[in-house]
Amino acid sequence: MNNDVTWLTYFVLSVFVGIEVISKVSSTLHTPLMSGANAIHGIILLGAILVAGHADGFALAIALLAVVLATVNMVGGFVVTDRMLQMFTRKPRGKVKP
Repeated sequence: MNNDVTWLTYFVLSVFVGIEVISKVSSTLHTPLMSGANAIHGIILLGAILVAGHADGFALAIALLAVVLATVNMVGGFVVTDRMLQMFTRKPRGKVKP
């Protein structure tokens, strides 16, 4: 029981720290931080897959759900980052289409 309370306390504190850190980020730093977060999500996804490989029963179902959600989160982050970077690319100059 004591171990569960400790992990819950870590989780709640990390949520508060995460909210405070993210709310202080300026918009000019968002794209580089998003790219770094996508790389970290890739490592987290690899760890989730390794954990799912050793799970069984109900834990396996939860682990597979975590893998699916982490994959959606990572892919979505790459899509958002790509779209943000496309806003800063210059369009090629050429003939003007009527």
